[in-house]
Amino acid sequence: MTPAPLPPTPENGIPPYAMGLNEPQQQAVLTTEGPVLMLAGAGTGKTAALTARLAHLVATRRAWPSEILCVTFTNKAAREMRERVGRHIGDAVEGMPWLGTFHSIGARMLRRHAELVGLQANYTIIDTDDQLRLLKALITEHGLDEKRWPARQLAGLIDRWKNRGLNPRDLDAVENEAYANGRGQQFYGLYQDRLKALNACDFGDLLLHMLNIFRTHNDVLAQYQQRFKYVMVDEYQDTNQVQYLWLRLIAQARKNICVVGDDDQSIYSWRGAEVANILKFEKDFPGATVIKLEQNYRSTPHILGAASGLINANSERLGKTLWTQIPAGEKVRVIGVWDGPEEARRIGEEIERLEREGAGLDQIAILVRAQYQTREFEDRFIQIGLNYRIVGGFRFYERAEIRDALAYLRVIASPADDLAFERIYNQPKRGLGAKTLETMHRYARAAGLPLAAASLQLADTDELPARARATIAALMRQFLHWRELAETTSPAELLRTVIVESGYEAMLRGDKSAESAGRAENLSELARAMEEYDTLGDFLEHVALVMDNDRGDTGEKVTIMTIHAAKGLEFDHVFLPGWEEGVFPSQRALDEGGMASLEEERRLAYVAITRARRRCTIIHAANRRIYGQWSSSIPSRFVSELPAEHITEETTLTGGASLWRAQLSEHDDPFAHVAASQPARTMTRGPGFQRALTTGYDKTPHRVREVTRSAASFAAKPRSDIAVGQRVFHDKFGYGEVVDQEGNKLEIEFEQAGRKRVIDSFVSVA
Repeated sequence: MTPAPLPPTPENGIPPYAMGLNEPQQQAVLTTEGPVLMLAGAGTGKTAALTARLAHLVATRRAWPSEILCVTFTNKAAREMRERVGRHIGDAVEGMPWLGTFHSIGARMLRRHAELVGLQANYTIIDTDDQLRLLKALITEHGLDEKRWPARQLAGLIDRWKNRGLNPRDLDAVENEAYANGRGQQFYGLYQDRLKALNACDFGDLLLHMLNIFRTHNDVLAQYQQRFKYVMVDEYQDTNQVQYLWLRLIAQARKNICVVGDDDQSIYSWRGAEVANILKFEKDFPGATVIKLEQNYRSTPHILGAASGLINANSERLGKTLWTQIPAGEKVRVIGVWDGPEEARRIGEEIERLEREGAGLDQIAILVRAQYQTREFEDRFIQIGLNYRIVGGFRFYERAEIRDALAYLRVIASPADDLAFERIYNQPKRGLGAKTLETMHRYARAAGLPLAAASLQLADTDELPARARATIAALMRQFLHWRELAETTSPAELLRTVIVESGYEAMLRGDKSAESAGRAENLSELARAMEEYDTLGDFLEHVALVMDNDRGDTGEKVTIMTIHAAKGLEFDHVFLPGWEEGVFPSQRALDEGGMASLEEERRLAYVAITRARRRCTIIHAANRRIYGQWSSSIPSRFVSELPAEHITEETTLTGGASLWRAQLSEHDDPFAHVAASQPARTMTRGPGFQRALTTGYDKTPHRVREVTRSAASFAAKPRSDIAVGQRVFHDKFGYGEVVDQEGNKLEIEFEQAGRKRVIDSFVSVA
């Protein structure tokens, strides 16, 4: 039952949490029924409006907190929203379990309905590294050359297909031909089958599985349509097809959906985002209320004027005009330099000048179009002693020692996790080499068992050397011990025990390299991070969904990052280097995507300019070294599109923006101009264990529950063509006679090797 709404009590009918908002923001807060499109320009306070609207739904009792679905794109955005809403409604925010990212909410739903897609509730979410290893194994098993048909290429295709909501059966002929001359569908299907066998899924599956469930189980869809009285979506312009379809199905019944976004900031098509989703919102939800947030609270009028003039050149947009009450400030500076090194020197000098004037380094950013552009700045800043940070480097959870520790924890939580087991079965070194792993894989595939269960069965035969059998049995006993320990101790203490008892700590102590101490410190930091979690399952899901726990830097530093990474951020002073044709817009985008890609590049330029609060400086070089090769260049067409009244041009070169405008006037087609005038570029790019040892984890709201299965569930069926007295042949032991048989295990008297116990799948009838 929906709680009865409470009337707003402050004057003019405006609740207290909306009093500080402007009129369009207040309209977005108070328009609660029916579809709403909040078209929010850069820096227009969309987060304030969105959180106030969320608070309004709860405060006026239009819905309980658990009846609101609120989706963000990043965990940081979800945390910020939860904190802001908490300031308005207090502890009620703790009752909002459906406020989070697409992936976290998809994972939460899938835990409840995993059996409908052939998974168990304690499924594992694999990351990119595990995905690539799995695909490489499939490629090898099916006779393809991995060098010719790389696993990374297949992973990219599968990710694209899942982003578009496509299952293997949905691929058309063109998509099928995209991999291995028409085997794309086959390998996509093999990959999905292997994931189910591992009781695992990748990030794309979290929504694709739920979309499939919604489409085939009307009762489940109806359950969520009934549950969610209101749906709210942040950054709607960044949604891909599967996210769009998932949201539309949930919202179609009540149609109380409010999406917030900016079509002018849609810059992620390379990862599946479709700007068309926000452009067609009014068609998907007829009668939608469109509210434009156009008052900017971030940038000066000149910065906004330059950005608005630039984005007006795009045709596929809903249209809005940003304005501000901030004083005019400085015009956007456009500077022409001779080459990349001079560009770095000039920016270094400008930053030192700003620092002398009292500007903080943390409020200065250099935003580049491509990662390779950062090298010149690093070299220069090291020379002059200017502190800087490169955003987007190695992440904490991607370090080798952390991945090893997490692999141990994953096998403890999910005994069927072959990918994790394969990573650590011989880490630290236990004398289990590649040949042992090959034998385990071969038997696991033949018997239909997880790798750990197969290895344990092999440990009871003579298929492996005695030392390997003893090592495997000991490792299995350790996992049983750790799994039992997980029921009585905290995740952090479990990890500390595993690190010591597995021999990993001793391995690091024995490593005399300079890096070993840091690796040990990283593992200590991982244990400290785990102290915040009550269950191992909760922590592993957190790691899978969140990869942003980089340790904070101390001291002020200039930020160097790509424009894509800067979206959502703001700085007092922004430098935008590399505004040349072929760099920005990128030549690849122009070659592969045509006009649609050009418009996205222009949106990226708009995002770059609007990151600046006080000063924005654009720089273009006449010559640039790209991947080791020098090439001449002309200013970006985006420079010519900046309104003259909002910019000042400085250059020691003849030309600049005016040269570009003059050249452009000679050609009707800007693409033809680039082809005619730009020099040619040459670029070179220097289930579980045997029954006594089988325990898994089913995640429940407050605890991890032990699950045991009968031995028969994984027992392989004996071969019908082999019986006692039969003469057989074994690749390793030669000819022999079967003297005893127990299930799929044979005792054979070999002519040369004597009596051995082997698995029946390893012999042939002689």
